[in-house]
Amino acid sequence: MKKAEASRTNSFVELVLIVAVALGLALGIQAFLVKPYRIPSESMVPTLAIGQRVLVNRIGNNFGDPAIGDVTVFHPPTGAENDVQCGARRQPNQPCPKPTPGKADVNFIKRIVAGPGDTLAIEDGHVVRNGKRQSEPFIEPCGGGPECNLTTPITIPKDHYFMMGDNRGASDDSRFWGPIPRDWIIGNAFATYWPPKRIGLL
Repeated sequence: MKKAEASRTNSFVELVLIVAVALGLALGIQAFLVKPYRIPSESMVPTLAIGQRVLVNRIGNNFGDPAIGDVTVFHPPTGAENDVQCGARRQPNQPCPKPTPGKADVNFIKRIVAGPGDTLAIEDGHVVRNGKRQSEPFIEPCGGGPECNLTTPITIPKDHYFMMGDNRGASDDSRFWGPIPRDWIIGNAFATYWPPKRIGLL
């Protein structure tokens, strides 16, 4: 009996250790390597739908600069989560050239459309980067609102990136609260895993 009881105790301890190690690995992977993220709004339609889930690479930007076209999770500037705020005065029909100084606690997901040193304007919802209208077959038409035509260009500051949703008429993005510093970027979304019919790479 004593041997049997000792065996059961050892098995229980082993099970607890396995669960603890597995949980630790899962938390470590999520904290430092890959993090799941749920799409909260329609701003990335048609690329990503509300409720869709993606995997975010948290370490990729440590080995290279973010790239134009990356779908990226990041912290917006303070105030962006509540209403439209720009950190600088802007001319009529101009995108916001500068964010507010503070970093918000919330996470947003958008696409990088311009980087440090680029000039940027918006025409009919399309990005005009360095004087050239970009080919963006992935976007939803803008719809003609004032945010669709911001034709007075800005220059993206050093180490900053300009973010826009693919749903150009329904996205609260850098047009309103400015480009964001690189160190506010959490990581790039590289795959979608839910719902099953939309599993794939981004």
